[in-house]
Amino acid sequence: MGFSTLWRRGNISGLYVITTESPQRSHIDIAKASIEAGVSFIQYRDKNASTRKLFETALKLREITRKARTKLIINDRVDIALAVKADGVHLGQDDMPLEHARDILGDRYIIGISTSCLEEAVEAEHGGADYIGLGPIYPTPSKDDAGSPIGIEGLMAARESVDIPIVAIGGLTADNIEQVVSAGSDGIAVISAVASALDMAEASRRLNALIERAKRPLI
Repeated sequence: MGFSTLWRRGNISGLYVITTESPQRSHIDIAKASIEAGVSFIQYRDKNASTRKLFETALKLREITRKARTKLIINDRVDIALAVKADGVHLGQDDMPLEHARDILGDRYIIGISTSCLEEAVEAEHGGADYIGLGPIYPTPSKDDAGSPIGIEGLMAARESVDIPIVAIGGLTADNIEQVVSAGSDGIAVISAVASALDMAEASRRLNALIERAKRPLI
């Protein structure tokens, strides 16, 4: 039984940080701060870099995440994920089809799929995705290609229809993530909530604490 099959039975929990880059902060800076705060999943996302640059940065991230036993997910690029021996890849609706990515990567790699509606979420589960990134939940300035917000209602509908982990994304902050977790999200994906914070490690810790608080059963 492959790693992917075993992982699918588990539950992604806590904060899932997606890296970005600015003149002040690099992908490496964001990853290091997040790992310092105990984040378990880092997604390397760079829509503008060349293949060489993607590879070189991913290789550095792989070294950092491996030492910290943090999962490294590569956005979009199956070839980069395979080349640096990342833990998985996250695919959008216009990227390589899931079945072909699975043929290339095998069961030991995690494959997540971006979904923006109930139909895409169900299709991703049926296709063998290990988790779905669902959103945007709220309006977000961090992704130019984000669609219309699906809201808490859209999240709850997806939760009722799929059994694989859901990682909510889009406009998530310290002010609303507890509501999102309570509505059924297993993980919370953020970009600017960490990358734009004055203290990225402290922001990650705070968000993780809020997620864990929302997961505690009511007594």
